[in-house]
Amino acid sequence: MSDQQRELHRSTPSYESLRFMAAGTLGAVLLGLSSLTFAGTVIFLILVTPFLIMASPILVPAVIIHVLISAGFLFSGGSGTGALAAMFWMYRNVRGENLFGADQLDFARMRIASKAWVMKERAKEGGQSVQNKAQETTQA
Repeated sequence: MSDQQRELHRSTPSYESLRFMAAGTLGAVLLGLSSLTFAGTVIFLILVTPFLIMASPILVPAVIIHVLISAGFLFSGGSGTGALAAMFWMYRNVRGENLFGADQLDFARMRIASKAWVMKERAKEGGQSVQNKAQETTQA
């Protein structure tokens, strides 16, 4: 590589430095926006605090009731969704349709059963070998 090519290669900005500059600029802008948002939130909280203190006997029970009602709606919605899913699963099972994941469950069940059978056979063999060795030592 000649000196001119090396100089040209050094003088052109690489993409890494451009990425670094873009990321730094974007980070600075976002940091500025987040600090403005934080300052606005603090100012709003300072202005609203007297109202919150005066209205707290009304707001606290209202917030508690609102949270309990929302939790009840979420629980009932989740229970309803679970019940519908279970009913749909039972319907498909009664009709004999291929259930989602049934093949994988059957494969896993068969694999576990085969491993259990292998372990049972190994345990029998191990027990027999121990019994044979015990008989050999008692006879000797």
